[in-house]
Amino acid sequence: MPQALRDVYGESLRKYGKANEKVVVLDADLATSTKSVLFAQECPDRFFDVGIAEANMVSMAAGFASSGYIPFINTFATFVASICALSAKSLIAYSGLNVRLIGGNNGLTGGYDGATHHSFDDINVMRGIPGMLVMSPSDPVMVDWMVRTLTEDYKGPAYVSLSRSGYDPLYQPGESFTIGKAKQLRDGADLSIFAYGLSVYRAKKAAEELAAEGISARVYDMFTIKPLDCEAVLAAARETGAIVTAEEHSILGGLGTAVAETLAKNRVCVPLETVGIRDCFTESGAYEDLVREFKIDVDSIKQAARDAVSEKGR
Repeated sequence: MPQALRDVYGESLRKYGKANEKVVVLDADLATSTKSVLFAQECPDRFFDVGIAEANMVSMAAGFASSGYIPFINTFATFVASICALSAKSLIAYSGLNVRLIGGNNGLTGGYDGATHHSFDDINVMRGIPGMLVMSPSDPVMVDWMVRTLTEDYKGPAYVSLSRSGYDPLYQPGESFTIGKAKQLRDGADLSIFAYGLSVYRAKKAAEELAAEGISARVYDMFTIKPLDCEAVLAAARETGAIVTAEEHSILGGLGTAVAETLAKNRVCVPLETVGIRDCFTESGAYEDLVREFKIDVDSIKQAARDAVSEKGR
């Protein structure tokens, strides 16, 4: 059975947070949903539920970090990118504080909660904040690595865009990752697909199905959106001649935009197709139905790949 990434996050936060007494966890009345409740059960003296006061929660986290603690703040990604954004910029990032902002229920994984709770702009907002590390894990192994890294090693402000749902694992336990370096999952010669979060699973499946059509697609897990692995993007453009980006986010300001910026800055001209939520609001529904409705599914990635390949050489 696939593990929901929020469940893995909760277990990892309990495990690594318990081991590091500098870790404190804050939530805004959503602990059972974000799964920070698991840390609360283990370390109640280091857990703080602030109620429906997200901006205050971020301000409190800045105070904790200024006192030498490592705060993890937890709420839905759409609230991190809105209610929390001013404090995240002016109090946390401006001072380079060791605060970890965890945005749960990213993309469409809020399902029936609808447009007000779906997050299709969090990457756009957070990557615009100076000094903010922006990551989004694709499977349970990567979630565990991210939590361990943010409790032990990394210094500075960080944002993690986290899915409520999950697919089959992409990595084996013990897999190594490096911040700022994409992970190549599959080789290919005709085009390269860059994705993050649950879109990586869909991109890999699309590549497997494209192979039956004679299209060889390389797949990268771009789990660090900022800093972006520009070297991987440029190498993919040079070696495969076409790029597709796939994300559970607006096509404006997300991974597609970051890749386009990299290509333009380096004067590299190759076909680029972006799979993401178009410039629109979403709606309520079952998660997989929404994935199809807003054309970020496997079939949509496959069509973008066909279009990109067909443009090569023109």
